[in-house]
Amino acid sequence: MITEELKKLYCTYTGHEPEAIEELPSSGSNRRYFRLTGTPTLIGVSGTSLEENQAFLYMADHFRKKGLPVPQVVAKSDNDAFYLQEDLGDTLLFNAIEKGRKTSVFDEEEKQLLRKTMRLLPAVQFSGADGMDFSYCYPQSEFNSRSILWDLNYFKYCFLKATGMEFQEDRLEDDFQKMADVLMRSSSATFMYRDFQSRNVMIKEGEPWLIDFQGGRKGPVYYDVASFLWQAKANYPESLRKELLKEYLDSLCKYQPVEEKYF
Repeated sequence: MITEELKKLYCTYTGHEPEAIEELPSSGSNRRYFRLTGTPTLIGVSGTSLEENQAFLYMADHFRKKGLPVPQVVAKSDNDAFYLQEDLGDTLLFNAIEKGRKTSVFDEEEKQLLRKTMRLLPAVQFSGADGMDFSYCYPQSEFNSRSILWDLNYFKYCFLKATGMEFQEDRLEDDFQKMADVLMRSSSATFMYRDFQSRNVMIKEGEPWLIDFQGGRKGPVYYDVASFLWQAKANYPESLRKELLKEYLDSLCKYQPVEEKYF
């Protein structure tokens, strides 16, 4: 069913059938990806959440108009359940820095890819937010106190309770509420990627390209920085984290004066 719908979409766009269709590894979401080999070779996507699909379609078009490196969507079904996008290849940043992740010793090539990625982030946060209609964001248009508490409780239930560590839950909840109150004081009109990490960046011809940004929304800039630098399994040494943070801040200066930054 899915492959037939993608074939139809490919035929409508190109005028001929693809030479082959191959399903790609799952990303852990409700979306399924297929490579449709031919002239041109494209990536077909099937998503069960129409609202999420529509968020991606809108953001991809908006970001490309801003000159940001995201895959171009070339065709979509009438109901937005299926779409075809540019094929960026197979190299995730996560895999490109595999040696460094496994040894915590990153070579210059790996560091350069990470620097480029961090320099790209402020452009997404500020240029990406410029003129964006945040009502398209799914499931929420803005990062709010509830979102923060969801994340904090995810930490509680999936880490603290799973380890068997003893803690006073009522006092922990008090701390969570205080943290949420402090974080909401720094709310901004910038775009928050929400899941900015090396698995959501692809490398094409030595440059980072952004994928899986459909969960983004209006929110503070520092969330994405923390998500990237403290990504589980990234194993960045503290010295590299500081270097990457400096790359981010230097790039941030183009959009936000240093003295008014969030750090």
